[in-house]
Amino acid sequence: MAKAVAQAIAEQKSLIAEAGTGTGKTYAYLVPALLWGGKVIVSTGTKNLQDQLYLRDIPTVRKALNAPVSVALLKGRANYVCHFHLERTLANGRLTSRDDVGYLREISRFVKTTSSGDKAELSRVPETATVWNLVTSTRDNCLGTECQYHQDCFVMKARKEAQQADVVVVNHHLFFADVALRDTGVAELLPSANTIIFDEAHQLPETATLFFGETVSTSQVFELCRDVLAEGLSHARDGADWPKVVNAVELAARELRLAFPQDVVRLSLGQIAPSSRFFPALEKLKEEMQGMAEVLESQAERAETIDQCRTRALELLEKLNAWNAPENVEKAVDKVLWVEAYSSSLQLHQTPLSIAPIFSKQREGPPRAWIFTSATLAVKNDFTHYTSQMGLYNEPAHTWPSPFDYARQGLLYVPSNLPQPNAPDYTDAAVDAALPAIEAAGGRTFFLCTTLRAVNRVAERLKKEFEQRGLDFPLLVQGEAGRTELLDRFRASGKAVLVGSQSFWEGVDVRGDALSLVIIDKLPFAPPDDPVLAARIEALEKKGLNGFVHHQLPEAIITLKQGAGRLIRDRSDRGVLMICDPRLINKPYGRRIWQSLPPFSRTRDAEAVKAFFKETRQPTTEVPLVVDLAS
Repeated sequence: MAKAVAQAIAEQKSLIAEAGTGTGKTYAYLVPALLWGGKVIVSTGTKNLQDQLYLRDIPTVRKALNAPVSVALLKGRANYVCHFHLERTLANGRLTSRDDVGYLREISRFVKTTSSGDKAELSRVPETATVWNLVTSTRDNCLGTECQYHQDCFVMKARKEAQQADVVVVNHHLFFADVALRDTGVAELLPSANTIIFDEAHQLPETATLFFGETVSTSQVFELCRDVLAEGLSHARDGADWPKVVNAVELAARELRLAFPQDVVRLSLGQIAPSSRFFPALEKLKEEMQGMAEVLESQAERAETIDQCRTRALELLEKLNAWNAPENVEKAVDKVLWVEAYSSSLQLHQTPLSIAPIFSKQREGPPRAWIFTSATLAVKNDFTHYTSQMGLYNEPAHTWPSPFDYARQGLLYVPSNLPQPNAPDYTDAAVDAALPAIEAAGGRTFFLCTTLRAVNRVAERLKKEFEQRGLDFPLLVQGEAGRTELLDRFRASGKAVLVGSQSFWEGVDVRGDALSLVIIDKLPFAPPDDPVLAARIEALEKKGLNGFVHHQLPEAIITLKQGAGRLIRDRSDRGVLMICDPRLINKPYGRRIWQSLPPFSRTRDAEAVKAFFKETRQPTTEVPLVVDLAS
């Protein structure tokens, strides 16, 4: 793989590289990239992986090669404390919880000692603490060169270091936010970069779709209202009845959300009934936003911050007006207009049907190497789905398999007699089938679910069963603590059971005996009510293709490969992958799915699972194969 990466860099070409777990793909791309020289941008899936590359992997390779390269870490502006917003929050003291008061004190002390301002360095304040929103900037509320703290700005400092460094580590959200918004500092780096490497590249289609689209939300409206009230009362108290101005907009935004009584809603524009109260509520919000913008216009000269609020109000109003403007709706052949509602907010989306033409355009310009790598890019060694999503037609693609002995180290178990996944009692039946395996494994289990509802039901059942059976397995549930804390507790316990959904399917590395059983409740097909998925399937079928075969199935396989990849992380690991879903056996597409997974030994026999954990037999020779039982 390193030779292939070196060749792509030397020839300034593209390379799609699928490298199985344990191949050392990080070193395989870092070694040639650091040896070749020039400007290198490495983009990875999450901020945690960014930190791992910056703090561990790159220093290791740099030291081994004795390569005199400088390295910088660049994150989105929400990761850096903003001096201006910290000072304003300290001054107005509008904090709603005692925890936030304590956290604010910690942040105030941190700013006096840190050189980076990166909130990841301040572990005493949780990353999810709401106070961070009050002490960091956004693209909308950054004062830029007008800010009195511009010279000391941590965001500006990080960007300057990135411009001067040989290797810059970013994440996919940052990369594509910049391509779309020109707000992160990456745009200034791209012209000089001769090598761009995307690690965890399987995430790119979803991330790029997010940023190449357009979204406006009631949350943005509420944030603006908060700032308008603060700045109006601070600098132009006599200029308007600020509470009244703001309250009118906030009320209209709440009414827009309440147009949908359900907790969670995902509807395309065409699925919203013409008689829905959504449409008059949207017009009312536009009207009140226009009124607030006019008030801000009349007071803009009073303070720079009020003028900035005026600009933000006009930008939000423009997005609201454009979303369902007749000319926009008529032209919406290559994008989907849809609504997404959560418990307290509503988002209006414009999402491209395909990012391939947009991303292809981004890759135009001076020749440079583009490396796309992940453990999960292909379906049975076929890269067609990925390359068509990204517009990487006719680019070289290779697979380097894992060095692990999966047939000896792992067992794929599909239990018998489970109902179909749409049955009302399916989750309970999956738990009943899983309990003997969990007991045989001595805990040490990831129970991965496809929905949060399933997470809650599985956790509820396991808690009850563990108590009744006297099983001393600590139960860890997604949402009860942050992901990092849950994983630390899981590793430390050595016999815990962790129940989680999407965030635990990938980017999680638990080596050794702490994890010996990975249970997956259902095949991870995208929800059928997803408006973007429905529109993409319709577009494929207009071309004579099968939406399920050409989109839904490969997407599910790649996601499943990620979940399965949590099990065997080292040459000495042994474990069982239990997939509860009977469709793996009784649907024609099931064979294509399990043939895309690592070549585990296979069984449908619960006794074989118990025997595997007791190490009384060799699964490679004695465990019955799924392929025989399914035929």
